[in-house]
Amino acid sequence: MHMLKQGTKTNQSKVGNCFHLSKSPMATSSSVSFLCLLLFLSPLLLNTVHGNPNYKEALLKSILFFQGQRSGRLPANQQITWRSNSGLSDGLLEHVDLTGGYYDAGDNVKFNFPMAFTTTMLSWSTLEYGKRMGPQLQEARAAIRWATDYLVKCANAKPGKLYVGVGDPNADHKCWERPEDMDTVRTSYSVSPSNPGSDVAAETAAALAAASMVFRKIDPKYSSLLRETARKVMAFAIQYRGAYSDSLGSAVCPFYCSYSGYKDELLWGASWLLRATNDAYYYNFLKTLGADDQPDLFSWDNKYAGAHVLLARRALVENDKNFEQYKQEAESFMCRILPNSPYSTTQYTQGGLMYKLPQSNLQYVTSITFLLTTYGKYMKARRQTFNCGNLMVSPNSLIGLAKRQVDYILGENPIKMSYMVGFGPNFPKRIHHRGSSLPSLASHPQSIGCDGGFQPFFYSSNQNPNILVGAIVGGPNQNDGYPDDRSDYSHSEPATYINAAMVGPLAYFAGLTAH
Repeated sequence: MHMLKQGTKTNQSKVGNCFHLSKSPMATSSSVSFLCLLLFLSPLLLNTVHGNPNYKEALLKSILFFQGQRSGRLPANQQITWRSNSGLSDGLLEHVDLTGGYYDAGDNVKFNFPMAFTTTMLSWSTLEYGKRMGPQLQEARAAIRWATDYLVKCANAKPGKLYVGVGDPNADHKCWERPEDMDTVRTSYSVSPSNPGSDVAAETAAALAAASMVFRKIDPKYSSLLRETARKVMAFAIQYRGAYSDSLGSAVCPFYCSYSGYKDELLWGASWLLRATNDAYYYNFLKTLGADDQPDLFSWDNKYAGAHVLLARRALVENDKNFEQYKQEAESFMCRILPNSPYSTTQYTQGGLMYKLPQSNLQYVTSITFLLTTYGKYMKARRQTFNCGNLMVSPNSLIGLAKRQVDYILGENPIKMSYMVGFGPNFPKRIHHRGSSLPSLASHPQSIGCDGGFQPFFYSSNQNPNILVGAIVGGPNQNDGYPDDRSDYSHSEPATYINAAMVGPLAYFAGLTAH
């Protein structure tokens, strides 16, 4: 009711303004009525443009979210102001500087495997859709750089080591405290020739290679640093084969185990280095990897579909016959996703949302939606179609499905819930996120210890005091329902990789609706 009262009060003041306007000697009755109508409707129009969600606003917020996940010393232009400096001694136990980077989700741990994937997807979004981003292009670059500055440190801090995370996840997850108050042990984890991690190393190489292209024209020196570091890390991934989950055990499992193995990351990392360097070495390496898996999802763990779409670009856009195999694999992936395809293995809710897995389902929706949009864009460039059995697939078949997923996430769903925090009139208010659910330092300067946040805040039914603008949560259940429950982390926890994959499609649709 409190929200409703606020809304009523705002409209009353607008009515008052109309009343004063009508007495103005400059006003005509028709101009006043039109202005009054606009004033009444403005809250309703804010999130929609021409019957579509306001993609430009959603794009801005989807990138702004990353500021709420920042670790390290925050800059003067920080816009999410309830966050403060945190993790300033990260790396100290190892006598290295590992400050910066992002907390992955609602906790205070830096897991480089999903962070690097987040960075690759933000970079891919910027490379494919930067021209449609308008003023958000600069913000996207800043979000990428916050991650790459940290990833470069992780790669170059000590010879023969790649740091892959900071913070003991088992200790951290027992606490409910602000990142600014963090007093859990900040262990640094690394892989090396004797404890390999081809998956996390190749994903880090992919992130640095993709980002090197984002900065190529605007900061050639930085771009070169990213590219050379990517080469070095990829060489380590190739030479010392092994899964990082085997090397690091409970420091990364069950949180971000490499369930799909590391071959998909070797494919993905080499694909990005091929695009960034055009070095035939990476093409030849791809050919040594043999037959690929044909999954029906794409995520921080399983990169096959993303690599197939990325490599298919050479066949589709550049007409390079050497990449025909990847085009076929990308199309076979699309045939598993399209709801009316005879080969579809993808469930949809009654409301039309792609439903892959119960844990944080929207991570798969945003990642797959990115591939639908991007492959559709490649097809459009060459006016291509393909077939799933007897179903003819046009670029608009893919882009139309992508749009339905984006619109669902932004509130066009059976319960009219926007799954992006701070977007639209109805969005999640009790997200599973420590910083958002605990009072800010400004409002509560006293430290809140490890256990101090549970009783008054975590278990409270009150709305979170700090709005993490732009955060996309795990999403609804398979019946299109959403309980908005802080303890239900499968549905109410946001994550960097959910947002990163959404940036591209939002930029695409913002560009289409620009006037």
